[in-house]
Amino acid sequence: MKPIIEICVDRLDSVLVCAKHGVDRIELCAALSEGGLTPSIGFLQSARKAFSGKIMMMIRPRCGDFLYSDEEIDIMKADISAARENGADGVVFGCLLASGEIDTQRTQLLRDIAAGLDVTFHRAFDLTPNLSHSLETLISLGIPRVLTSGGEADVWKGLDTLTHLVAQARGRITILPGGGVVVGRVAELLDITGGEEIHLSARHTIHSSMFFIRHDVPMGASVVVSDSVHKVADPAQLNYLTRSSHP
Repeated sequence: MKPIIEICVDRLDSVLVCAKHGVDRIELCAALSEGGLTPSIGFLQSARKAFSGKIMMMIRPRCGDFLYSDEEIDIMKADISAARENGADGVVFGCLLASGEIDTQRTQLLRDIAAGLDVTFHRAFDLTPNLSHSLETLISLGIPRVLTSGGEADVWKGLDTLTHLVAQARGRITILPGGGVVVGRVAELLDITGGEEIHLSARHTIHSSMFFIRHDVPMGASVVVSDSVHKVADPAQLNYLTRSSHP
């Protein structure tokens, strides 16, 4: 049986290429460099016009860990509703407790908000302390699919675990291998694990059409910050700014 191919994309030109080549499903994201964040509604609308296959929309309001505040969960709820209203076929999310276990309460809440949509629990799963236990948790919550590299940096390091997860799932949940997948080894990966779906970006590098470029002025952070560290607005600095600007 031909496997279902899911390509993660964060640019419209990538969506157009997927449409041209008959890709089964895309995971629509912003900022793949951050592991994928919630894309704009404008991007979703344009993707829906261009792509007739299945669109899964990432629901992740910020980079970093997957321990969310009540306010961030409210954002995710609103984004799921917006995804439905603007043509997404499904959503992708993941919520963890401070212990690293799956946040069952919030996962179920978002699953309920997404009723009628397909759902994938993303690679937050790989950060949980016991993947076998976490898989049973997702099954009990009615999550139909989990994206995983087998709890390792890539699918090849996690190959044995992926194979065990597929066997454990027994058709109760779809194991979607993803992370470090290369086109030339898709068939090999699926043959070994017994999986029926695959997730990858299948990207190459293209150069900007700009002829005047400032390499010394980065638009992103000049230092890569760990996912366990958050950069947030500083109350002390804001207090200083607001006080000093209003004598």
